[in-house]
Amino acid sequence: MGSKTADVLIIGAGVIGTSIAYHLTRHGIKPLLVEKSDPAAGSSGACDGLVFLQSKKPGLHLRLALESRSRFDGLNDALGGGIEFKNPGGMCLIESEAELAAMRVFVEEQRRSGLAVELIDGDEARRREPCLSQKVTAATFSTLDSQVNPYALTFAFLRTAKSAGARILTGEEVKGIETAGGRATGVLTDKGRISAPVLVNAAGALAAEVGRMAGLEVPITPRRGQILVTAAVPPLLRHCLISAQYVAAKFRPELAEKGGMGFSLEQADSGNILIGSTREFAGFDRRTTFEGIRTIAGRIVPVIPALARVPVIRTFGGLRPYTPDGLPVLGKVEGLEGFIMAAGHEGDGIALSAITGELIADLVATGRTQFPLDAFRLERFREADK
Repeated sequence: MGSKTADVLIIGAGVIGTSIAYHLTRHGIKPLLVEKSDPAAGSSGACDGLVFLQSKKPGLHLRLALESRSRFDGLNDALGGGIEFKNPGGMCLIESEAELAAMRVFVEEQRRSGLAVELIDGDEARRREPCLSQKVTAATFSTLDSQVNPYALTFAFLRTAKSAGARILTGEEVKGIETAGGRATGVLTDKGRISAPVLVNAAGALAAEVGRMAGLEVPITPRRGQILVTAAVPPLLRHCLISAQYVAAKFRPELAEKGGMGFSLEQADSGNILIGSTREFAGFDRRTTFEGIRTIAGRIVPVIPALARVPVIRTFGGLRPYTPDGLPVLGKVEGLEGFIMAAGHEGDGIALSAITGELIADLVATGRTQFPLDAFRLERFREADK
């Protein structure tokens, strides 16, 4: 690689790491990304592309997502196009009276957090989305819900960052974090030593392992999601879709029926439909299972009967970087100067990538952020245990 030094070293070249790199170059900083495999080889390459706001917890989480969503409108041009960003709006589908009652409360909380969202009845939902069956009794709708191609977004961040001087090392695994006098000084990889005064842990589901190298306890755990991909078909879905049980699986367990599972759907520009997703703690096992795939298919066909005639051409599994409170871990770490966290987004990495990259870059470049990061500090977990 030439020089074994960097002004800022980013561990991980998924959508978060590449977004940080891109935003750092806008400050005139030329970072180095170190990736054990290839860009987007982890969670960023094994997920759907929803930039969905209705699935975010009201309060700080939703406000952060709104900030991120506002940046996507200009991001396509800034990155040279090709990220397949579109804004069809989204629906959260309701299938029971219990879900409707809970979603009424959820919608009011989201409105108070600044989201433009409305509750519509089943007939109106079917008028807007004709593929829906009578099983849908109501829905919530927001014009802000959008989608993007995760691969294209990650590589666009990387391509634009590289054109501004960022560098990347692929196939190089970080094996240790070097520290001296209470500050991070660099990393030891399987190919040598790299010195850097600022290290950013953007390692996604592997962020806890990177944290341990620095003597930190980072409560980020892989949570597997399995996704079905159908053959390409003419436009079937007009909107991004999730179920109320998808929200329940994240934040409101009382919504979920025993054994029930939420779903999400989007139709890509290619015509393929992505249908997800399970939420399983299976370690780092990314394999799909017959049970998981059958459960997803069994949930979706009664809601969208036309999908029964559409073949599934492949399935894949990805690992969400889960945290106990559903919020990412962002910002400086107490007691270790120069070490910055940017991980733990669970299923929201794509949606939050724009704002995360901007905030972390601002923090590195100026020491300040326009959106407060106090609630996202790593130390919140230790303080909660006291």
